[in-house]
Formats: sequence, structure tokens, C-alpha cells
Amino acid sequence: MLIKIARVVKSNSHVDYVGRIIDVLDADAPPGADDYGFAQFVSMPMGESEVVGVIYDSLLANPEYGNLGPRLSPRADLAVLSPDYLNEQGVLIGILLLGWRDGGSDSSGSSSKGQTVNHTVPRRVVPVGQEIYRMTNEAMHRFHRDSAGRLMLHYYSQILAGAGLLAVPLLEAIIEQLESACAKEEGRQLSVLRKSLAWQRTMGGMRL
Repeated sequence: MLIKIARVVKSNSHVDYVGRIIDVLDADAPPGADDYGFAQFVSMPMGESEVVGVIYDSLLANPEYGNLGPRLSPRADLAVLSPDYLNEQGVLIGILLLGWRDGGSDSSGSSSKGQTVNHTVPRRVVPVGQEIYRMTNEAMHRFHRDSAGRLMLHYYSQILAGAGLLAVPLLEAIIEQLESACAKEEGRQLSVLRKSLAWQRTMGGMRL
């Protein structure tokens, strides 16, 4: 079953979107912290296609910060008298788009027959209000397989270009997720890539 975790509220670029996590005022059972952690893959169903992204950043929205004026009502009373005030506080997540899947998916997140996976910049613009769902581990692993069942990571350069200082930690976290379901040879390839990323991180930290 797909878990809805957020809605799109804005974008910073064609591939960099911001979503607001659903809270107790939006749903009876809002998502837990484990559903929208760093490097969590997400999907945004759009008709017969599904845009896929990964959470690469987060931000706490708190308009109350810096407001040192007197409180007219305790927090418990605000939940009844002015719930919109409380709803201004929340969690925002940064989502980097990695590609899309054509052919649609069912309510469980399973891929449809004939579905194709694309690791490239999606052509479609994701609209404000678009619902964001947490991808299951099975769906995430399917997104990393081509039509012949081979492992692919074609969005590598997109992450390096779009995730800034978090690019290397993000790629390392993705590799860790993929290793659990890879064949021995694929595991060796991912291990080499992981060592290369560790070297980049170490050398980058040594620059003056």
C-alpha cells in the first residue's frame, strides 16, 4: 500500500521541489519520521506516468521563531480556537527528481506490465499540490533495473549537480539501500563506487 507523506508547495528549479509533510491537521494517521528520512525514494503519480525523486534535504518551518511577544492563549487552546496558527509550523522536505516510470502502477505500488524506467530529467512540470508518496523497497529496487533486469544508476550526474554539499552522502546512502538486493557482481561494482565516493569526500575535506 502506498503511504502519502507530503504535498508539493513550491519548486527551486525544474528538478528541485519542496514538499510539506502531512501533519495531524491534514490526516488522522500522518506519516512517521521514518517515512520521510534522508535518501528516502518518493513517487508522484501523474496519469499514466510516475515521477520518481529522492529526499535530499529537510527544513523546519516555524513562524513562531523570534516572536518574543506575549502568548494570548496556551498551545492546547490554540488547537481549538485557531488551528491554522498551529498548522503554520511543519516540516519541509527537499526532493530531487531522478526520473520517471511510464505505464502506471497499481495501488500497492507494483509496476504494470510493460512499464519502462527512465533515469533522466522528467519533461513534465510537477504542479503545486501534487501528492507525494513514499516508495516501498520493492518499488525502489525496480526503479533501478532496466528492461533486461540489470542494475542501473544513470542519475548519478544529476545528483552530483543538484544535491550540492549533500551529493556524496546522498549517493552513499542510496548505494547502501541497493546493496541488500544486488547480485554478487553488482555488489562489487557498488563497492567500487562507494570507495570512490569516500575518496572524493576525504579529498574534498582536505581542500583549503
